[in-house]
Amino acid sequence: MAGSQWELPPELCCRPMAFVALTGLDVVYNAVHRAIWDAFCANRRADRVPISFKVLPGDHEYPKCRTKRTSYEWYIPKGILKTGWMNKHLNLVPALVVLFYELDWDDTQWKEKQSECATKVEIVRTSLQGRNTKVAVVLIQKKTPLPPGEDLVASERAAALCNACDLSGKSLFVLPHTDHLVGYIIRLENAFYEHAQTYYYTEIRRVKSHKEFLNKTTHQLLFVRHQFKIAFFSELKQDTQNALKYYRTAYSLVHELRAHETNMLEIKTMAGFINYKICRLCFQHNTPLDAIAQFRKHIDLCKKKIGSAELAFEHAAWMSKQFQSFGELFDEAIKLGLTAIQTQNPGFYYQQAACYSQDRKQQAQQLCQGGASHPSTEPSDTQSGGLDFYGQRLWRQGHQSIDPPDAEKEKTGILALQIKERDVPHSELIIALLSNAVAQFKKYKCPRMKSHLMVQMGEEYYHAKDYTKALKLLDYVMCDYRTERWWGLLTAILTTALRCAYLMASVKDYIIYCMELLGRASTLKEEQKSRIEKNLIRVLMNEVPDAEPECDSSSISTARSLWSDRMSLAGSKELTIEVQDYIPFIQCKARFQSPSFHVDQPIQLQVFLRADCPHPVSFNKLAVSLSNQQHGSTKCCLFQEYNQWCVVESSDQRNMSLLPGKTKMYNFSFVAKTEDVGKKIEMTGVELMLGSEGRCVFVSWRGAGGDAASAHEALQAGRSSRQWGRCMEARQEPDWDSLSMQHSTMIISRVPKISVQLGHQPPALNNEMYCINLTIQSQEQGIATDVKLTAGLKPGQDANLSQTTHVTLDGSKVCDDAAPALLPDVPLGDLKPGEKLEKCVYVKCVSTGPRVFLFHVAYSIDTTVEGRQIVCKCHKDETVTIETVVPFEVSVKFLSTKFEPLDRLVVDIPFLLMTDILSSSPWPLLLDSSSLQLLTMTSNTPQLQSQLQEVVLQTGECASECFCLRCPSQANSNSTVATGQYLISWRRQSSSADSPLIQTTVTLPHVILESVPLYIHAELPSFGRVRESLSVRYHIENRTALVQEVEMAVEPSDAFMFSGLKQVRLRILPGSEQQMLYNYYPLMAGYQTLPQLNISLPRCPTTNTHTLRRFLPHRIFVKPQGRQLDDASIAAA
Repeated sequence: MAGSQWELPPELCCRPMAFVALTGLDVVYNAVHRAIWDAFCANRRADRVPISFKVLPGDHEYPKCRTKRTSYEWYIPKGILKTGWMNKHLNLVPALVVLFYELDWDDTQWKEKQSECATKVEIVRTSLQGRNTKVAVVLIQKKTPLPPGEDLVASERAAALCNACDLSGKSLFVLPHTDHLVGYIIRLENAFYEHAQTYYYTEIRRVKSHKEFLNKTTHQLLFVRHQFKIAFFSELKQDTQNALKYYRTAYSLVHELRAHETNMLEIKTMAGFINYKICRLCFQHNTPLDAIAQFRKHIDLCKKKIGSAELAFEHAAWMSKQFQSFGELFDEAIKLGLTAIQTQNPGFYYQQAACYSQDRKQQAQQLCQGGASHPSTEPSDTQSGGLDFYGQRLWRQGHQSIDPPDAEKEKTGILALQIKERDVPHSELIIALLSNAVAQFKKYKCPRMKSHLMVQMGEEYYHAKDYTKALKLLDYVMCDYRTERWWGLLTAILTTALRCAYLMASVKDYIIYCMELLGRASTLKEEQKSRIEKNLIRVLMNEVPDAEPECDSSSISTARSLWSDRMSLAGSKELTIEVQDYIPFIQCKARFQSPSFHVDQPIQLQVFLRADCPHPVSFNKLAVSLSNQQHGSTKCCLFQEYNQWCVVESSDQRNMSLLPGKTKMYNFSFVAKTEDVGKKIEMTGVELMLGSEGRCVFVSWRGAGGDAASAHEALQAGRSSRQWGRCMEARQEPDWDSLSMQHSTMIISRVPKISVQLGHQPPALNNEMYCINLTIQSQEQGIATDVKLTAGLKPGQDANLSQTTHVTLDGSKVCDDAAPALLPDVPLGDLKPGEKLEKCVYVKCVSTGPRVFLFHVAYSIDTTVEGRQIVCKCHKDETVTIETVVPFEVSVKFLSTKFEPLDRLVVDIPFLLMTDILSSSPWPLLLDSSSLQLLTMTSNTPQLQSQLQEVVLQTGECASECFCLRCPSQANSNSTVATGQYLISWRRQSSSADSPLIQTTVTLPHVILESVPLYIHAELPSFGRVRESLSVRYHIENRTALVQEVEMAVEPSDAFMFSGLKQVRLRILPGSEQQMLYNYYPLMAGYQTLPQLNISLPRCPTTNTHTLRRFLPHRIFVKPQGRQLDDASIAAA
């Protein structure tokens, strides 16, 4: 049988839809008919009813209906399901035939057209003789019909037409050809769908009616057939739930059939069909677990139904197709929204299908070797389309007995099938299935399954002799197996890849796989490695290698001729193989002996090589590539001669040979250039040349060597050394696993031989010129030339610090804000050996906080390295962190003339401004002077003089001074005004006399001004005496432009008697002053409260007594009464 025989028929795989035939439409020449047809079939949305439409001529011949059987008593079925039955009901026998006819209700030739329409209906009925197919008529009209009941002519003529055509009223439709054609078509479809539903329901009833005539002895096949037909009609009716029920019944019945070799294939074929339908409907009903359970049950029931042993490959092919079909169903369901998981996805079914295809291939190779030529008669020649029933043999169709009717014909048919099987492209089938499985496992993130199947794909490509694709797949997979260290699997894949490379004569691939199979990751035996190494040497000598074992004998001769052609080609025979992604038989590790070298030191470089092959291997060249500008174009080379960049201890051939399992070290040395200081030199690669005259192979490692397994081996070695300790002392050669790679080194400047010392007195004070003494002394043997100093704020700190830090070398004056934060490259001349140089750097810090200052001294000096004279640039850095603090804190207070604190100032009334300077500096401060810069105030004294000249403040001491001020009356009252500034000139006491003074400006606080209508003050002596009269004069001044009435009253006091007006009412003119005199007579000694003076202003109700009383004295000291001393007693005293 052909390979396509196992494909499921398309009518089984499609979605069954009701078949409706449309007649009377001329879709080629009639535009109206074409528009109607397009509305039926073009751009059908998912929400429209599932109907399959087909345009047929009016006299189309439909399949003839067989004579209805009235009894099954002597009927013996020849098979289960005919091959054309599903297609017949999907595409040939319609559920409904619709006749389209152009006829308007008011047509002038109504009678003639009515007769013509009836004739056409009769022709359709005649062609459907014996079928239950429904017939309907659609009248294509130009006008939109009136609502039912309004057009009496239409009603009468519709009834007449139904009578003429023998139609029911539900089978006559009107289709107006208007702008709303699609809407009318959709309504027509729904009506057609109802008629189709009725037809399929009738068919189901008809099939079910046969059951009473059947018996289970001779009609077992019919039970299966009828259940399948009922299920299929139910699908056409879109009753999927009942369809699933009948399919399940049919599946159970098919496995109840008596199975033997002659009908085994038919049973399996029908079981496969029904299983496909059940699984498809389960996925459609969104019950995937039911579908999977059904499929597993199906496989369990059928996997041992092999049938004829001589055609065992057919069973494997059938099993493969079952898994493939289920995988496709599963994948289709996922695309429609089903969610799959890693452990249950279509990939497993594609994989199992591939496994059965591989079994089919093996069985075909075993069973189909005999029979060199085709038999004289081939029953399988007419296989396609020649079968009456699914799953039967062409040479014995309809035969249901256990024994074949003709043994000779049976033998010939089996032989023909075996010969046909030889031509089946098994590898292509397997690769396609594996490819589908790989795509699924990749989608569901199963990398190991994907790799495993890709190996199988590569092997199939190898068997199919497509070596290029085989190598591409195997190369891809080998990367994963190297990473995960599956050495046994990697070796097996490499062996297959080596055979591919040999058979296609790919020199580079052959060398790569030989090198890896000789390496430490290979699990081959020593004799196999020896054979591979000899072949590798032959290729390096430009000779043809021996054939690989297990190669196809027919391909070996072709491969040898290809190799001969490759070896005889003229031209370059150099190959470069980058092995960092492989595990070659030569290991390489390189390192700089130190992560950094001073520019006056020779750079030491070591390369370690180790061979893992069974025999010694020789090489001709070792090169290390470096990356920077100078050494990027120069390679450190080990030839059989000296090189200007390399030092070789031995130049004989033994030094160029690697012994198996032994580590060999090669040393290189070179001198860096002074312009490389601060740069990194990296190894970009190590290159080893194998072969010479015949073929040169450059084995290249990136960086400092190492391959795909080195990183893990280094990790394991590190753990082992921590666990067991190091035993390097007992070894004569270095332990390979413990060798580390150092792929880069930094060229750093020569170690400076100068001393840099800093002298200062921290902390720095805010705004002062802080002096830092820098002492530089040379300890070099020669002259240090071009000495330069960079001093100032170290870069990389807060950006605000660079705006508030200023550095200068001139300490005679205070630097301004234009001075930089860093002084670069200040020339200091040359320094002789032992010479000392001093420099003062002044720093002004405007803000407080810590700062890091850098002092960078650079110079040049001549030196000799490895006999070469070079000029080295050296530098030494010193950093110091200096804290900046505030030298003093200034507080300002406003007081009344009675030294009482004021929160408001009265216009033109004297007040006191008191300043306190509290030293917070750890060093003594010299206050040179102070001054006031007033804006709105004036001094109440003739001249403001500093009271702090030449005052020295120690830590924590405070200096105060007081100023008497007045706010002029022309100032804007009842507002906040600025007072001015307080200037202080100061310096450290320890600084020299010519040091610049630092001026600190303190902004005085704003004050609130207010004006009073009446100002009152008193004249009284500084003290009184008991029982002695005390005169007190009150001055009352009107400061408004109005005449003020003043009411005054003196409150009595226990400490005083007084004389004067106790209560008075008077008027004071604008700008005038009134005086009131009182004599107080103290009665008690000590601080006594004066009698309170209550003043009220009727014309200024907002001004109260308390506001005015604050200008008056409240208490006075009263001395006790003493006796009078005469002159004699005074003289005696």
